[in-house]
Amino acid sequence: MQIIRLYPNLWKKFFLWSKTKRMKTYGTILLLFSIVTLTLLFGGCEQESNELSISAPQDIPQLDFAINELEEVLIANDTPLKWVNTATADITVSITESEQIAAEGFELIVADTKVQLFATDTAGIMYGILELAEQIQINGFKGVKNTLQNPHMQMRGTKFNIPLDVRTPSYSDASEVAQHNIPVMWEFDFWTAYIDNLAKHRYNYISLWNLHPFPSLVKVPGYEEIALDDVHRSTIDWKENYHLHATDIATPEITENFEVIKKLSIEEKVAFWQKVMRYAKERNIDFYFITWNIFTNGTNGQYGITDNPDNEITKDYFRKSIKQLFVSYPDLKGIGLTTGENMPGIGFEEKEAWAFDTYAKAVLEVAKEMPDRNFTFIHRQHQTGAKAIAEKFKPVIDAENIQFLYCFKYAKAHALSTTEQHYHQNFVKDIAGMETIWGLRNDDAYYFRWGAPDFVREFISDIPYEVSRGIYYGSDQWIWGREFLTKNPETKNQLEIEKHWYHWMLWGRLGYNPKLSNERLQGILQNKFKEVNSQELFSAWQEASMVYPTTTAFHWGDVDFKWYIEGCQSRPGPANNATGFHDVNRFITLPPHPKSGFQSIPDYVESLEGKETFPGLDPFEVSKKLHSHANKALAFLKADLATQNKELEYTLNDIKTMAFIGKYYAHKITGATHLALFRETKNKEHQNRAEEELTLALDFWKKYTAQAMQQNKNPLWTNRVGYVNWEKTTNLVAEDIEIAKQKIPN
Repeated sequence: MQIIRLYPNLWKKFFLWSKTKRMKTYGTILLLFSIVTLTLLFGGCEQESNELSISAPQDIPQLDFAINELEEVLIANDTPLKWVNTATADITVSITESEQIAAEGFELIVADTKVQLFATDTAGIMYGILELAEQIQINGFKGVKNTLQNPHMQMRGTKFNIPLDVRTPSYSDASEVAQHNIPVMWEFDFWTAYIDNLAKHRYNYISLWNLHPFPSLVKVPGYEEIALDDVHRSTIDWKENYHLHATDIATPEITENFEVIKKLSIEEKVAFWQKVMRYAKERNIDFYFITWNIFTNGTNGQYGITDNPDNEITKDYFRKSIKQLFVSYPDLKGIGLTTGENMPGIGFEEKEAWAFDTYAKAVLEVAKEMPDRNFTFIHRQHQTGAKAIAEKFKPVIDAENIQFLYCFKYAKAHALSTTEQHYHQNFVKDIAGMETIWGLRNDDAYYFRWGAPDFVREFISDIPYEVSRGIYYGSDQWIWGREFLTKNPETKNQLEIEKHWYHWMLWGRLGYNPKLSNERLQGILQNKFKEVNSQELFSAWQEASMVYPTTTAFHWGDVDFKWYIEGCQSRPGPANNATGFHDVNRFITLPPHPKSGFQSIPDYVESLEGKETFPGLDPFEVSKKLHSHANKALAFLKADLATQNKELEYTLNDIKTMAFIGKYYAHKITGATHLALFRETKNKEHQNRAEEELTLALDFWKKYTAQAMQQNKNPLWTNRVGYVNWEKTTNLVAEDIEIAKQKIPN
């Protein structure tokens, strides 16, 4: 290993050569022997003058991971990295005590052409080396600058609705993306790549969300027959829509018609997840399981288990399952729960009593039996109250080795809406100085590569810091597993987090350091896409991406089943029609986000009548705002940007696609406003303008669809809004024009 570190270029070139030349086994062994012999004979010779030396602690997995990233950067610049045990090294790495460096923080100090890295823990070392590698990649070693960075949010995680098995489904299983990803969840290579990407983006935990995961994860003493061998996927013809609380996605019809997609005993499953969690720990990433309740999927009614909150057998089973989860997984950091999703007919106090009798008692028991281990207990404030939780869970809150955290959905289902939110205000008062993690939901951008750094930075900075332990980012309508929608992917089965690398990087990096500059982000883009001007790409990408928050803030369907921007649809109920398409009438009636700074169309019409005045941008100004975002992005794309870089090609296509849907919504909002004015004033000119604008909207919907279909598969079956079919929706978009032509009833 030391030889490889001393001569990374030599080894890299050998492996590349052996792969391309397809050497035979004996030739490979002979050349390897020759390289090792020469290395040992001449190992003391002077290295090439552009090498860098490093002195750092040994046998630290987090450091080794970051050093590998650094070595990749240096190898690309033909600069070997040599390990030495001396303070005169070019790079020295030290763990030290410091009042100004927080946990997971670091400081880089440049002096006399040498770089010193200081941190108080191994996580800080890892992030510091990653920072150093990035600076070298962008500006070279001589361009490294002093920096002191401490994490803004202590916890920076992902929300991952995990489809383990048809018998233990996630909230999102009734969807194409979940069915595609069930086997992926049992691929170690997926998790290593996913974890490595998260670590580089500065995330430090993964929350796996499942209705009732225990049968797929543990063999519970006293309930051994419940443990599930193998991995099943249903073979039924799924319906389009299921219950919004997911109470009907593990019925006998669904679970008993199945295919075995992976053969695994429960013991092998436990070993698999132990290995995944250990790998994550070596990247400074913790694992949590978070559940909805009361679900008993996978138990098959055995032992008398039911979802009745008064069933004492069920309570005992839950307590023992939770305990066994911690016994089986020594690297599992914590557990979280949601009460109320399947607890109809009972009040707050009864819900919390059940949660305490199961989850709390189990965690208190394992905390007492494992006093040297620290646990985290997360209680989501959902369909219950923070004060009731605090009162009931006081023993957990007071336990020495248990960290109790609340969890709150900060921006409903749409973090990509407005940077100022308000839903948390009473909650912050209720938790009385305790800490919470904030759920940031992206149930908007699934298809297209979103990226608006200024928006993310402002959003994170606006979160109430004084009660914040951290954030987690993710979706209920999407599984961020392996990508399957690209028609001709450069990389088959690419990770979603790699396709949407910029999107995920922004929330992780800016969650760690909101002061990360746009200049740095432009440097990252320039290094990745050398063919284009990074400043122009940065601006165009941000402008196109701002179509999402501008549109959704104006047309506020607060939860996922009420609005999906990439399809202009919801469930039929919230759309006020049978199709789920949000037609021009719904654009008139659905008001903006309360903190958007936008006027609704009815308020604007009323203000023109002189009845009342309303603050904020009127609908026409919102439309202009959307046009501006889209036009600036399209102006960048007018240049000849032909490229052989497939990822850049796909990125540019996504920017153009987002700009086109921005133009669609801009014309639709203007058309809806004129239609509302016509209905109020009877002025035919407004009706004519409405028809004109909605005709232009149709033109841009067609452009949006054509552009999107160049590289994406569609229709798409989703669990929250059903089938998203862009071409079929075109007919509904056209009907908006006919709606505008209708006469006003006498």
